[in-house]
Amino acid sequence: MGFVYRIASPSEYLAITGYGINDVKLAKKAWIAPGQRCTRFDISPVNYTFEVQAMSAEKLPFILPAVFTIGPRADDEECLLRYAKLISPHDKLSHHVNELVKGVIEGETRVLAASMTMEEIFRGTKSFKQAVFENVQLELNQFGLIIYNANVKQLVDVPGHEYFSYLGQKTQQEAVNQAKVDVAEARMKGEVGAKERDGTTRQNAAKVDAETKVYTVKRQGEGAKEEARVKAEVKVFENEREAEVAAANSELAMKKAGWEQQARVAEVEAAKAVAIRDAELQVEVERRNAARQTEKLKAEHLSKAVVDYEMKVQQANWELYNRQKAAEARLFEQEKEAEARRAAAEAAFFARQREAEAELYAKQKEAEGLAAMGQAQSAYLSAMLGALGGSYVALRDYLMINSGVYQEMARINADAIKGLEPKISVWSSGASGEVGDASGGGGAMKEMAGVYKMLPPLLTTVHEQTGMLPPAWMGTLTTDRPSTSS
Repeated sequence: MGFVYRIASPSEYLAITGYGINDVKLAKKAWIAPGQRCTRFDISPVNYTFEVQAMSAEKLPFILPAVFTIGPRADDEECLLRYAKLISPHDKLSHHVNELVKGVIEGETRVLAASMTMEEIFRGTKSFKQAVFENVQLELNQFGLIIYNANVKQLVDVPGHEYFSYLGQKTQQEAVNQAKVDVAEARMKGEVGAKERDGTTRQNAAKVDAETKVYTVKRQGEGAKEEARVKAEVKVFENEREAEVAAANSELAMKKAGWEQQARVAEVEAAKAVAIRDAELQVEVERRNAARQTEKLKAEHLSKAVVDYEMKVQQANWELYNRQKAAEARLFEQEKEAEARRAAAEAAFFARQREAEAELYAKQKEAEGLAAMGQAQSAYLSAMLGALGGSYVALRDYLMINSGVYQEMARINADAIKGLEPKISVWSSGASGEVGDASGGGGAMKEMAGVYKMLPPLLTTVHEQTGMLPPAWMGTLTTDRPSTSS
């Protein structure tokens, strides 16, 4: 069997499986190769009619008649694949598909109705239908189906449970009772209204008579006021017109004066213009005479001037030629000098560049030597620190001794006091034997006595070295001094 070309109708798709196709291929037209199978499936929607039995939260059963128009989702390829795999092998009107759709709708309706009271379902019928529609659509998505239309009819009682029937009778009786009340109220309003209308008619007649008299008097007063106002406005209008006439006369007089002034100015300007033109013509005549005399003089001296001019031009050309040659010679010499300077500058630049490169190389080597010395010192310090048991204080003391820091400190201190002549006084407060007896009973008093004996020579030394005297309460200094040595 060879290749076969298949074409689907507008409401159909081709589901192709087999050789060269991993899963399922959907197409409207295709070549069917050997080893492949092609199945047609219809995507037109179908009406499903159900009477769903559900129960509210109060355990009241009811019937929900519904008609759902359901079909595969034609605008989603993934949904079409799911429909082709799960539903297309069965006829759309088959018992299997009918039970599948009915089970989804009944399940979602019962779950939703069980969470609502009968009053909520009855009063919120529209929202209840919308909730059923959305929940059923979520379940049908897994089969690739979509609800094109859902028509949920009015809720119906289950035989033996006449909730809606009793609710209708209650509503009907309430309407009858309300109608009786409305008739009685209308009759009462009619009788009371007739009396009210009669009294209102009489009141309005009296009111109209009084208002008519008041209106008559008011209109007479308004007429008098209007007459006075019109007379005043007429007088004001007459005064305004007179003022406008006076202003117009004044403006006309001012315009006449301006026109007369302009006429006089024009006459003066015309006379002056004639005089100016006469002077201009005279100047032009004089200028023409001067030009004629000039031309005559030019004709007389022209030949002589031409000869002199040509001689001077020849001489100037000769001098220019000599100068050009001299300038070219100087330019040639300057160019040669510039080339020599350029060559010398390039040689100097090359030498400096070599010197800079040599210096850079030396600096690089010096930096490498410093880096190597630093690494060696780091290794040396690490080894010394390990030998000294990790004691940084001992390592510091060793490095300061090894580097001669203490010797340098001593030398600097010696240089600091070099050349000074300090006066050093040494004194004692008694024999060493007396001090050694402090362990006896009077040891403490002897120590105090020794301190007091030591104060006079101490204060004397301070005075001699600094010039400072002790306070007055400590007494005066004596000239007696203990044995001192310097």
